[in-house]
Amino acid sequence: MMREQLVLDLPHRAALGADDFLVSDCNRLAVELIDAWPEWNAPAQLLVGPPASGKTHLVRVWQARSDATSLTGAADELAAVEAAPRSSAFVLEDADGGRFGEKALFHLLNVVKEGGHFLLLTARQPPRRWGIDLPDLRSRLNALPLADMGTPDGPLLKTVMLKQFADRQLNVEPKVLEYLALHVDRSLEAAARAVEAVDQAALGSGRKISRQLAAEALRTTQPSE
Repeated sequence: MMREQLVLDLPHRAALGADDFLVSDCNRLAVELIDAWPEWNAPAQLLVGPPASGKTHLVRVWQARSDATSLTGAADELAAVEAAPRSSAFVLEDADGGRFGEKALFHLLNVVKEGGHFLLLTARQPPRRWGIDLPDLRSRLNALPLADMGTPDGPLLKTVMLKQFADRQLNVEPKVLEYLALHVDRSLEAAARAVEAVDQAALGSGRKISRQLAAEALRTTQPSE
């Protein structure tokens, strides 16, 4: 019953045959942004979140709906955007990673607006932390509507780990999930590492998965002092 309750606490969103996307308070605004297309309040939107927070998963969901083209920063891409039919859609992931130079990125935003296109950008941090030198670009980026995926919360971490344990055909008591969610770093990467460590500890020792075993396994994922 607890396993069913934990799963049902968070709605599931299927994406292109991939694993379901779990919706929680920490990523609800981002999901609502994807759902709102094409009725966006601005042609360009920014999706911000830490690594492994699900940004790319949501990008793929949006691309399936919008047939959006991924941009990589290649020299000929701006010309392709300029020549695209009206209402075309584009994606630029890791926009804070310098794929486009500042002048090129500013030009891209202008072309998207003037051409009646859609652009979804993703980044790890909000634009004010990108260190932009070009004043016009800095102003334009700061004005973009932003959906922050935030740090995974407890319910999301528990549900993700529950699913990963179930994928390994492992039964885990609620108190173990509670312990893990409280003691892993707040990231989906850390949750996956914790599940792997607990699985390996159980296999290696032949012991049942318990809170004590989980605590021992977590210590193996921590860097040595």
